[in-house]
Amino acid sequence: MPKSRVRKKKVYSSSGTSTGSTSGESYEPSPMWVPVTAVALIVIGIGWLTLFYLSGMEFPVGAWGYWNLAVGFSCMVAALLVLSKWR
Repeated sequence: MPKSRVRKKKVYSSSGTSTGSTSGESYEPSPMWVPVTAVALIVIGIGWLTLFYLSGMEFPVGAWGYWNLAVGFSCMVAALLVLSKWR
């Protein structure tokens, strides 16, 4: 049976950048506003939901009713989206 060809392996450097990368992404650390904004959104979302439940569903905005849940969870989902940009 004939022997198969040996494939060349890609050369990886320890610096984190590959020579064949054409995606254009930079590997710089994230700006400080990314984690600060994410933590602030998480705290706001949890605070909103906690205030809503502990106030008997009257605060932060009583007229919104259960839409207050959407606001609280939206803040936390927005934090996850911001954290996806964190390097």
